[in-house]
Amino acid sequence: MSHSTAGLQPDAQLDLRGTPCPLNFVRTKLRLEKMPPNALLEVWLDPGEPIEQVPDSLRMEGYGIEQIDDRSEFFALLVRRPVTETEEC
Repeated sequence: MSHSTAGLQPDAQLDLRGTPCPLNFVRTKLRLEKMPPNALLEVWLDPGEPIEQVPDSLRMEGYGIEQIDDRSEFFALLVRRPVTETEEC
């Protein structure tokens, strides 16, 4: 009865279809920063520049990309917030 194919259940979902770069990356990052460590966010992104740019930008910021699912009209990106944040004052 599980509707998740990979067994990954996102803690939150963000629909950014129709949102241009870099706004989609900024909104994704802001949403992740509000989530607890190790939380999983599902982000819906358009094909083309959004799916090419956003995952790479998130990786460079230290977020874990768990899965990218091609759903024909859009892509579902699963991003995990890291457990350890920088602890420097």
